[in-house]
Amino acid sequence: MECVWTRNGSRCGEAASRRCDRCRAVGYCSLSHQVSHRSIHKIECDRFRRQMNRADVLSDFPFTFYVEPSKVQVVSFEKRCSFLARHGVHGLGMWICECSCGSSLINFDTISFIPDWLLSSELCPCNEPSISLQGRLSSWKDYCEWRHLPLSSPAAVILHWPLTVYWAIQLATGCNLLPEIKNELRIHYLGPEKELLQLAAFGELQALFPGVRIYIDFVGPAIPDRRSDERIDLHSYALCNDTACRCKTEMVSKSQAVRMQLHAGFYHDRYGEFSK
Repeated sequence: MECVWTRNGSRCGEAASRRCDRCRAVGYCSLSHQVSHRSIHKIECDRFRRQMNRADVLSDFPFTFYVEPSKVQVVSFEKRCSFLARHGVHGLGMWICECSCGSSLINFDTISFIPDWLLSSELCPCNEPSISLQGRLSSWKDYCEWRHLPLSSPAAVILHWPLTVYWAIQLATGCNLLPEIKNELRIHYLGPEKELLQLAAFGELQALFPGVRIYIDFVGPAIPDRRSDERIDLHSYALCNDTACRCKTEMVSKSQAVRMQLHAGFYHDRYGEFSK
């Protein structure tokens, strides 16, 4: 954890040796920096405290790639590189950071939007679902049956991002932390890294929240300065590699597009700019 104290737009960045006693979510390198930052932090301290008090629910999220008792768990026992190579995606496109050898080579300053899965249509959700979502999804089995995907699909490696967002929102609404979702949903997504290569996969939120306008603000230091404030509108799902698939021409309505915006820097510094 780094010290969040800022001055004239510059962050301290030194290793934190103390935290806010109330929320435990932010750290400081010294008492003087904590005292100096108090007037800024107090605006958000209560909200951070409420979020930290519910941090334990993260351990119960069903949409992680490693815990589902299904064929998809093969990645737990097989080297990630060979798993990706077997599906023809090792070191390519959205999959570059999904193994240690690729992660060491990627330069986030040079990345741009990647629109496709590099998988066949049988292995990835590239079109509108055949039926609207009925009820709540609570497992990979539920999801794959709904989307007509095999449990062994490698797409789950990347789909756990939007599905975790989906599950977090289901928990929040169920616990009355959020009002009932009707026409619009705004999401603050903190600390994206390899997700920056996989933004197209967040188009799946169109299927998970049909008829809802979705806005996602991605905030984090891994976002290159040259892409800061970039806006991306997803009018389709991530594409498969079947040349004749209708995903190449099918578009969702503008009102249903997932709208994303990138913000370089730290959430504490940028929050006020896009939360108005």
